[in-house]
Amino acid sequence: MRVVPPAPPGIRRVTGWMVRHPENLADGERRQFAAVLAHCPELKALHEHVRGFAEILQTRSGQRLEDWITAARTEDPPRLHAFATGLEKDWDAVLQGLSTRWNSGPVEGRVNHIKMIKRQMFGRVKLPLLRKRVLLTAAANR
Repeated sequence: MRVVPPAPPGIRRVTGWMVRHPENLADGERRQFAAVLAHCPELKALHEHVRGFAEILQTRSGQRLEDWITAARTEDPPRLHAFATGLEKDWDAVLQGLSTRWNSGPVEGRVNHIKMIKRQMFGRVKLPLLRKRVLLTAAANR
């Protein structure tokens, strides 16, 4: 009788392990992830860059971003190069976003909520009722 080893973890699972903080992984997940990284040096290098970028995000240390981009460009993953190029296209905004505590998250959330209300009422009502509903939900959410 042949013993069949367990199937390797899927792409989504490995990606989830990669983007989560290592302390938030269960022991079994940590062991599986270490085994995956041991089998693929390119993935291990990518994981180190992802952790480096996550640290820049968590500590709001945008001044280290240029060094991170330089290090990322020395590696081979082309998707990482494309990500770095995208960051450089809007350098000032990215640097501000990674360096200050100010963000537009609450505003974006409110805009998305208004768009949802608009989609729900599409073709059924005119602007006065839509306006009233938006204002009433804004007052209720405060």
